[in-house]
Amino acid sequence: MLRYPLLHPPLLRALAATGHGSRILLADANYAHATNVAPGAELIHLNLRPGLVTIDDVLEPLLTAVPVESVTTMLPDDGAPPACWRGYERLLGPGLPLRPMERLEFYRTCREPEVALCIATGDDRLYANLLLTVGFLPAAG
Repeated sequence: MLRYPLLHPPLLRALAATGHGSRILLADANYAHATNVAPGAELIHLNLRPGLVTIDDVLEPLLTAVPVESVTTMLPDDGAPPACWRGYERLLGPGLPLRPMERLEFYRTCREPEVALCIATGDDRLYANLLLTVGFLPAAG
């Protein structure tokens, strides 16, 4: 048994296989998990039902498990930031600003080989997707 906020065994295994520069897609319920993710990327289904599990529910414990270097969001077609971004900014803090990317460019980026993992959520908010770039662990001592 783990005394750690992240307990999902397949997710822990997939995270352990990432490294500096790997990308992790937190995908909302509308995201095309089968076609807009890099071939060979691990797919973890946490989409229990619409609205559950949310991106925020995944992001919070994920931030305790891996260093994050940057965060890319999918910019709505109208250019207006969605309300869900406020929660992400709260969880990420000022050191990790959101980097909006146009929707079609976001899809292209998520099909690149650096995307090692896609976590499918039931988040039914539009444009709730996040693409995390894994950072590095500094040398000990």
